[in-house]
Amino acid sequence: MKQTILGAIAGDVIGSVYEFNNTRTTDFPLFKRETTFTDDTVMTIAIADAILHNKDFAQTILDYGKRYPNRGYGTSFFKWLAHDTPAPPYNSWGNGSAMRVSAVGFAYNDLGIVLDKAAQTAEVTHNHPEGIKGAQAIAVAIYLARIGKSKAAIKAYMTEMFEYDLDFTLDEIRPTFPFDESCQGTVPQSIVAFLESTDYDSAIRLAISLGGDSDTIACITGGIAIAFYKEMSQVIVDKICREYLPPAFVTIIDEFDLVYGNY
Repeated sequence: MKQTILGAIAGDVIGSVYEFNNTRTTDFPLFKRETTFTDDTVMTIAIADAILHNKDFAQTILDYGKRYPNRGYGTSFFKWLAHDTPAPPYNSWGNGSAMRVSAVGFAYNDLGIVLDKAAQTAEVTHNHPEGIKGAQAIAVAIYLARIGKSKAAIKAYMTEMFEYDLDFTLDEIRPTFPFDESCQGTVPQSIVAFLESTDYDSAIRLAISLGGDSDTIACITGGIAIAFYKEMSQVIVDKICREYLPPAFVTIIDEFDLVYGNY
Protein backbone atom coordinates (compact mmCIF):
# COMPACT_ATOMS: atom_id res chain seq x y z
CA MET A 1 0.00 0.00 0.00
CA LYS A 2 1.40 3.39 -1.04
CA GLN A 3 0.71 6.98 -0.02
CA THR A 4 -1.94 8.79 -2.05
CA ILE A 5 -3.57 12.05 -0.97
CA LEU A 6 -1.05 12.65 1.82
CA GLY A 7 1.29 13.78 -0.95
CA ALA A 8 -0.82 16.86 -1.57
CA ILE A 9 -1.69 17.37 2.08
CA ALA A 10 1.94 17.28 3.23
CA GLY A 11 2.80 19.93 0.64
CA ASP A 12 0.07 22.16 2.02
CA VAL A 13 1.07 21.66 5.65
CA ILE A 14 4.78 22.20 5.04
CA GLY A 15 4.09 25.21 2.82
CA SER A 16 1.60 26.81 5.20
CA VAL A 17 4.11 29.00 7.04
CA TYR A 18 5.73 30.20 3.81
CA GLU A 19 2.60 31.46 2.01
CA PHE A 20 2.87 34.96 3.46
CA ASN A 21 6.51 34.66 4.48
CA ASN A 22 8.07 33.48 1.24
CA THR A 23 11.43 31.78 1.01
CA ARG A 24 13.37 31.67 -2.25
CA THR A 25 15.63 28.79 -1.32
CA THR A 26 15.24 25.04 -0.90
CA ASP A 27 17.13 25.17 2.39
CA PHE A 28 14.41 25.80 4.97
CA PRO A 29 12.89 24.00 7.98
CA LEU A 30 10.10 21.64 6.95
CA PHE A 31 8.23 22.25 10.21
CA LYS A 32 7.99 25.35 12.35
CA ARG A 33 5.96 26.37 15.37
CA GLU A 34 3.28 27.97 13.18
CA THR A 35 2.93 25.00 10.79
CA THR A 36 -0.69 23.96 10.26
CA PHE A 37 -3.12 22.67 7.66
CA THR A 38 -5.04 25.08 5.45
CA ASP A 39 -8.08 25.06 3.18
CA ASP A 40 -6.08 23.00 0.66
CA THR A 41 -6.01 20.06 3.08
CA VAL A 42 -9.65 20.45 4.08
CA MET A 43 -10.81 20.40 0.47
CA THR A 44 -8.49 17.54 -0.50
CA ILE A 45 -10.05 15.48 2.30
CA ALA A 46 -13.53 16.53 1.20
CA ILE A 47 -13.03 15.24 -2.34
CA ALA A 48 -11.47 12.00 -1.06
CA ASP A 49 -14.40 11.47 1.32
CA ALA A 50 -16.89 12.10 -1.48
CA ILE A 51 -15.19 9.57 -3.74
CA LEU A 52 -14.84 6.94 -1.01
CA HIS A 53 -18.43 7.16 0.15
CA ASN A 54 -20.19 8.14 -3.07
CA LYS A 55 -21.20 11.56 -1.79
CA ASP A 56 -22.16 14.61 -3.81
CA PHE A 57 -19.09 16.77 -4.45
CA ALA A 58 -20.81 20.11 -3.86
CA GLN A 59 -22.52 19.11 -0.64
CA THR A 60 -19.38 17.47 0.74
CA ILE A 61 -17.24 20.51 -0.06
CA LEU A 62 -19.82 22.73 1.66
CA ASP A 63 -20.02 20.46 4.70
CA TYR A 64 -16.25 20.36 5.19
CA GLY A 65 -15.88 24.08 4.69
CA LYS A 66 -18.44 24.74 7.42
CA ARG A 67 -16.93 22.10 9.71
CA TYR A 68 -13.42 23.54 9.38
CA PRO A 69 -13.78 27.34 9.07
CA ASN A 70 -11.03 29.94 9.15
CA ARG A 71 -8.52 27.89 7.20
CA GLY A 72 -7.59 30.54 4.66
CA TYR A 73 -10.47 30.28 2.20
CA GLY A 74 -10.57 32.82 -0.60
CA THR A 75 -13.11 35.62 -0.42
CA SER A 76 -15.46 34.24 -3.09
CA PHE A 77 -15.32 30.72 -1.67
CA PHE A 78 -15.94 32.06 1.83
CA LYS A 79 -19.10 33.75 0.56
CA TRP A 80 -20.11 30.50 -1.15
CA LEU A 81 -19.73 28.70 2.19
CA ALA A 82 -22.20 31.08 3.84
CA HIS A 83 -25.15 29.36 2.14
CA ASP A 84 -27.06 26.51 3.76
CA THR A 85 -27.13 24.52 0.53
CA PRO A 86 -24.62 24.57 -2.34
CA ALA A 87 -24.88 27.87 -4.22
CA PRO A 88 -24.20 28.22 -7.96
CA PRO A 89 -20.54 28.33 -9.01
CA TYR A 90 -18.95 31.74 -9.37
CA ASN A 91 -16.81 31.37 -12.50
CA SER A 92 -13.49 31.21 -10.67
CA TRP A 93 -10.18 30.43 -12.35
CA GLY A 94 -8.40 30.25 -9.00
CA ASN A 95 -6.06 27.43 -8.08
CA GLY A 96 -8.51 26.08 -5.51
CA SER A 97 -9.77 23.70 -8.16
CA ALA A 98 -6.29 22.28 -8.76
CA MET A 99 -5.26 21.95 -5.11
CA ARG A 100 -8.28 19.82 -4.10
CA VAL A 101 -8.33 17.37 -7.02
CA SER A 102 -5.56 14.88 -6.21
CA ALA A 103 -7.90 12.08 -5.08
CA VAL A 104 -9.36 11.94 -8.59
CA GLY A 105 -5.98 11.07 -10.10
CA PHE A 106 -5.61 8.12 -7.75
CA ALA A 107 -9.17 6.81 -7.78
CA TYR A 108 -9.94 6.27 -11.46
CA ASN A 109 -8.26 4.08 -14.04
CA ASP A 110 -9.52 5.59 -17.28
CA LEU A 111 -8.27 8.90 -18.69
CA GLY A 112 -11.73 9.96 -19.81
CA ILE A 113 -13.21 9.33 -16.37
CA VAL A 114 -10.33 11.21 -14.72
CA LEU A 115 -11.05 14.21 -16.94
CA ASP A 116 -14.79 14.05 -16.26
CA LYS A 117 -14.49 13.64 -12.49
CA ALA A 118 -11.87 16.38 -12.23
CA ALA A 119 -14.22 18.73 -14.06
CA GLN A 120 -17.03 17.78 -11.68
CA THR A 121 -14.93 18.64 -8.63
CA ALA A 122 -13.97 21.99 -10.16
CA GLU A 123 -17.39 23.04 -11.44
CA VAL A 124 -18.85 23.17 -7.93
CA THR A 125 -17.25 26.61 -7.64
CA HIS A 126 -14.53 27.01 -10.28
CA ASN A 127 -16.51 26.69 -13.51
CA HIS A 128 -14.34 29.09 -15.52
CA PRO A 129 -12.55 27.18 -18.33
CA GLU A 130 -9.16 27.87 -16.72
CA GLY A 131 -10.39 26.60 -13.35
CA ILE A 132 -11.64 23.39 -14.92
CA LYS A 133 -8.47 22.99 -17.00
CA GLY A 134 -6.24 23.40 -13.96
CA ALA A 135 -8.07 20.67 -12.06
CA GLN A 136 -8.07 18.34 -15.05
CA ALA A 137 -4.38 18.86 -15.74
CA ILE A 138 -3.33 17.98 -12.20
CA ALA A 139 -5.64 14.97 -12.00
CA VAL A 140 -4.28 13.70 -15.31
CA ALA A 141 -0.67 14.31 -14.25
CA ILE A 142 -1.26 12.27 -11.09
CA TYR A 143 -2.98 9.51 -13.05
CA LEU A 144 -0.12 9.34 -15.55
CA ALA A 145 2.50 9.39 -12.81
CA ARG A 146 0.94 6.56 -10.86
CA ILE A 147 0.59 4.30 -13.92
CA GLY A 148 4.30 4.68 -14.61
CA LYS A 149 4.56 7.29 -17.34
CA SER A 150 7.90 9.07 -17.60
CA LYS A 151 8.42 12.72 -16.80
CA ALA A 152 8.89 13.38 -20.52
CA ALA A 153 5.54 11.76 -21.27
CA ILE A 154 3.78 13.68 -18.50
CA LYS A 155 5.27 16.94 -19.75
CA ALA A 156 4.13 16.12 -23.31
CA TYR A 157 0.58 15.46 -22.11
CA MET A 158 0.48 18.72 -20.18
CA THR A 159 1.78 20.65 -23.18
CA GLU A 160 -0.32 19.01 -25.88
CA MET A 161 -3.56 18.30 -24.03
CA PHE A 162 -3.72 21.42 -21.87
CA GLU A 163 -1.49 23.80 -23.85
CA TYR A 164 0.63 24.74 -20.84
CA ASP A 165 4.02 26.25 -21.62
CA LEU A 166 6.49 24.31 -19.48
CA ASP A 167 9.66 25.40 -21.25
CA PHE A 168 11.18 27.34 -18.38
CA THR A 169 13.20 26.53 -15.29
CA LEU A 170 12.46 27.42 -11.70
CA ASP A 171 15.79 29.23 -11.48
CA GLU A 172 14.67 31.50 -14.32
CA ILE A 173 11.37 32.52 -12.75
CA ARG A 174 12.14 32.34 -9.01
CA PRO A 175 13.61 35.85 -8.52
CA THR A 176 10.48 37.63 -9.77
CA PHE A 177 7.76 35.03 -9.25
CA PRO A 178 4.69 36.88 -7.87
CA PHE A 179 1.92 35.90 -5.48
CA ASP A 180 -0.64 34.52 -7.92
CA GLU A 181 -3.69 32.47 -6.95
CA SER A 182 -4.85 31.68 -10.49
CA CYS A 183 -4.60 28.29 -12.15
CA GLN A 184 -2.85 29.96 -15.07
CA GLY A 185 -0.17 31.41 -12.81
CA THR A 186 0.48 28.40 -10.55
CA VAL A 187 -0.39 25.10 -12.25
CA PRO A 188 2.42 25.20 -14.86
CA GLN A 189 4.93 26.23 -12.19
CA SER A 190 3.80 23.42 -9.90
CA ILE A 191 4.24 20.89 -12.69
CA VAL A 192 7.75 22.16 -13.45
CA ALA A 193 8.65 21.87 -9.75
CA PHE A 194 7.74 18.20 -10.01
CA LEU A 195 9.62 17.77 -13.27
CA GLU A 196 12.82 19.23 -11.78
CA SER A 197 12.64 17.15 -8.59
CA THR A 198 14.58 14.01 -7.75
CA ASP A 199 12.27 12.62 -5.03
CA TYR A 200 9.17 13.65 -3.12
CA ASP A 201 10.99 15.72 -0.54
CA SER A 202 12.92 17.69 -3.15
CA ALA A 203 9.69 18.35 -5.07
CA ILE A 204 8.17 20.02 -2.02
CA ARG A 205 11.28 22.06 -1.37
CA LEU A 206 11.43 23.21 -4.99
CA ALA A 207 7.75 24.16 -5.01
CA ILE A 208 8.03 26.22 -1.83
CA SER A 209 11.26 27.85 -3.00
CA LEU A 210 9.32 29.67 -5.73
CA GLY A 211 7.60 31.89 -3.21
CA GLY A 212 4.15 33.13 -4.12
CA ASP A 213 1.20 31.00 -3.02
CA SER A 214 3.58 28.52 -1.44
CA ASP A 215 1.21 26.13 0.31
CA THR A 216 -0.97 25.62 -2.75
CA ILE A 217 1.94 25.24 -5.16
CA ALA A 218 3.45 22.63 -2.83
CA CYS A 219 0.08 20.93 -2.46
CA ILE A 220 -0.32 20.64 -6.24
CA THR A 221 3.27 19.54 -6.77
CA GLY A 222 3.08 17.08 -3.89
CA GLY A 223 0.13 15.25 -5.38
CA ILE A 224 2.01 14.54 -8.60
CA ALA A 225 5.28 13.78 -6.83
CA ILE A 226 3.88 11.11 -4.53
CA ALA A 227 2.17 9.40 -7.47
CA PHE A 228 5.48 9.33 -9.35
CA TYR A 229 7.97 8.52 -6.57
CA LYS A 230 5.53 6.34 -4.54
CA GLU A 231 7.01 7.32 -1.17
CA MET A 232 8.03 10.22 1.03
CA SER A 233 10.18 10.49 4.12
CA GLN A 234 8.65 8.58 7.04
CA VAL A 235 9.50 11.57 9.19
CA ILE A 236 7.06 13.65 7.15
CA VAL A 237 4.34 11.00 7.31
CA ASP A 238 4.61 10.58 11.06
CA LYS A 239 4.97 14.26 11.88
CA ILE A 240 1.98 15.39 9.83
CA CYS A 241 -0.39 12.59 10.77
CA ARG A 242 0.46 12.70 14.48
CA GLU A 243 0.88 16.41 15.07
CA TYR A 244 -0.93 18.48 12.48
CA LEU A 245 -4.08 16.73 11.26
CA PRO A 246 -7.38 16.03 13.01
CA PRO A 247 -7.93 12.29 13.62
CA ALA A 248 -10.90 12.38 11.24
CA PHE A 249 -8.57 13.46 8.42
CA VAL A 250 -6.11 10.67 9.18
CA THR A 251 -9.00 8.18 9.05
CA ILE A 252 -9.94 9.36 5.54
CA ILE A 253 -6.29 9.27 4.41
CA ASP A 254 -5.84 5.73 5.71
CA GLU A 255 -9.09 4.53 4.16
CA PHE A 256 -8.26 6.14 0.82
CA ASP A 257 -4.79 4.58 0.85
CA LEU A 258 -6.29 1.19 1.60
CA VAL A 259 -8.71 1.40 -1.32
CA TYR A 260 -6.58 3.23 -3.88
CA GLY A 261 -2.97 2.83 -2.73
CA ASN A 262 -2.25 -0.38 -4.61
CA TYR A 263 -0.88 1.33 -7.70
